[in-house]
Amino acid sequence: MDQQGADSNFSATTRADGEHLTVTVAGDVDMATADTMYAAAATPSGVARLTLDLRAVTFFDSAAIHALVRLAGAYGDALAVLPSSQVRRVLDISGLGDQPWLEA
Repeated sequence: MDQQGADSNFSATTRADGEHLTVTVAGDVDMATADTMYAAAATPSGVARLTLDLRAVTFFDSAAIHALVRLAGAYGDALAVLPSSQVRRVLDISGLGDQPWLEA
């Protein structure tokens, strides 16, 4: 499933493999698109693990951080986040750079 937000520089693509969901996000995750990212990852039932692939994200703001923290609360240890360098920097600055769900 592909989801386009109001911003044409954003996409969220989902792929399910049994109980494992991978959401690949590209472009800008901001106030206009963070809820779409969250919805792509939070809506499927029967999902036990989530990989949030943010390696193609070019902008990540406080709304995106909020959505990510909500997903971390929902998935706990079953969340893995693959950050771009921009996302890594924002999470480091915000004090979230040492979270167990954040991949190197």
